[in-house]
Amino acid sequence: MSSSESIVPLYLYHTNDLHSNLKQWPAAVSFLKARQTFHHRKQETSFFFDIGDHADLANPITEASRGKGNVELLNEAGVQYATIGNNEGITLSKEELNTLYENAEFNVLLANLFEEDGSRPGWASPFTIVNTEEGVRVGLIGLTVPFYPFYTELGWDIRDPFQVLSEVLRTVRPQADIVILLSHLGYPQDEEVARRFPGVDVILGAHTHHLLKSSVIVHDTLIAQCGRGSYYVGAVQLLYDKKTNQIIKKDGAAVDVSIEEPSYRTQQLVEQLQMQADYCLAEEIACMPEEVPISWDSPSLFADLLTEGVREWCQADIAMLNSGLLLESLPAGPVTKGDVHRICPHPINPCLVEVKGSILKETIASSFTEKMINLPLRGLGFRGEKLGRMAFAGAEIVMADGGSKTVRQIVINGEPIKAEETYKLATADMFTFGSLYPGLAQSGPKKYFMPETIRDVLMFILQKKYPS
Repeated sequence: MSSSESIVPLYLYHTNDLHSNLKQWPAAVSFLKARQTFHHRKQETSFFFDIGDHADLANPITEASRGKGNVELLNEAGVQYATIGNNEGITLSKEELNTLYENAEFNVLLANLFEEDGSRPGWASPFTIVNTEEGVRVGLIGLTVPFYPFYTELGWDIRDPFQVLSEVLRTVRPQADIVILLSHLGYPQDEEVARRFPGVDVILGAHTHHLLKSSVIVHDTLIAQCGRGSYYVGAVQLLYDKKTNQIIKKDGAAVDVSIEEPSYRTQQLVEQLQMQADYCLAEEIACMPEEVPISWDSPSLFADLLTEGVREWCQADIAMLNSGLLLESLPAGPVTKGDVHRICPHPINPCLVEVKGSILKETIASSFTEKMINLPLRGLGFRGEKLGRMAFAGAEIVMADGGSKTVRQIVINGEPIKAEETYKLATADMFTFGSLYPGLAQSGPKKYFMPETIRDVLMFILQKKYPS
């Protein structure tokens, strides 16, 4: 075998974090299909991956099909291997996730998700070994970010990805010439994998929406990510020397596909799925006798109505929700599932948290600041423009005179709030982690209502008060 004959090129293409941006997907698929045709003609080995969060219930197609429309789109795109993101994993019920991939024409790889009895879900494999036509053994492993309380509420056993990877690598590495990790863990965690696990050659990453226009090398491991929305597609080339049993080159980039001519077949499929979604979401669920307005800057009846529903749903002492969760006012007349989805598209869950009065008082005061009302939040499931003014149920908030945004008094159950008393607060899950309200994030215990979203609560309170 000559030196040139021993060098085998392998090509990897990956999408991640589409978040059901189906207007852009046909352009990304156009690029993928062109590469599939190119490598097939040259008889070269190529792989096509999706690294999770392809589905997002903020899109009506995903909502109506419960993610199965996204699987159809991945099939049509020619994706061969995928792992799941948190949007597939914790915004769908356990039953929905268990049936999501029943018609998938690709392999789902996921090593750190288990049933409660310790068995693995039948729709996923922890890893696979692919023997290419050139005789190179490629090991593929999938991992997803472990949002422990959410998976637990849904009846799953999600495990530490680093511990699981250590175990899986002991099986995969001896069988593989090249090991590729499909990682929906986030870029900082990908860097940690590269530092801790020299047995991983390539990490195709997702979750944190990093756009690495040129892939990076950390401890001889290549890390690639291509942002959010599939405006970019990742392209990685590996050169493997069969004589020395070594990868002699790793190179990758995020390719701008935003101006690609959209795939006509993909566009047709999206249009077909949209028609099915429109039909499904046309079901009438309530009828409003008059308009219920929303305001993001001042008190509004619509925000109060939703907050009342969350308090009842969670059986809480009080409830607080930001008005920015409601994107439009609700007009008089029939209300459909589609209307509710359009007005409240966020994959955000109700949460019940036990919180001391002192923390609650501090949180409520902070919520009335201009900074919080006008905060243009990105992430945590929020799909609106800004947080908006907080609405309350079960509590009377007395403001200082003169139009001030300063809270003068908080009354709960007819009495001023007590600093040392513990209250059951119903709110949106996004306020119980991260840095928005640190006091709530550190309070507990917490109960997350899964898989119900704030949208389900809105539907519940509308059906109860305004039945059609």
